[in-house]
Amino acid sequence: MSTNDDLIDIQQLLAKYAVTITKEDIDGLVSVFTPDGTYSAFGDTFALKDFPDLVAAAPKGLFLTGTALIEVDGDEGSGTQPLCFIDHSTHDMRIGYYTDTYRRTPGGWRLVTRRMTFIRRSGLHDSGIPHAFERPGV
Repeated sequence: MSTNDDLIDIQQLLAKYAVTITKEDIDGLVSVFTPDGTYSAFGDTFALKDFPDLVAAAPKGLFLTGTALIEVDGDEGSGTQPLCFIDHSTHDMRIGYYTDTYRRTPGGWRLVTRRMTFIRRSGLHDSGIPHAFERPGV
């Protein structure tokens, strides 16, 4: 597969992430990750088993993502994707970016890690307020 095909496949994977999380489609969201995939924010890293509770606790709204800057090296890749989240009830916005790693699998490209960085009004870039989400049973 050519690099252009890889880039298109990864861009479609990232679009699926944004659409499935916006629609609260947990199964679709989980499907964009490798089985060992993780999401990092709020000073913690969450495994796939935590995603249903994490998404349920999160504000609802539109995950508007920009075109990711992606680097591919064989069956691995990395990238950064800008994000603007707009709350559905207040239209308040949160901005930031995802820092990702990708892996080619037999089922196509998947996210291995996704780390959220928020951009604050002060200009500070951080991973969010620690313990903004408490995992049940932890």
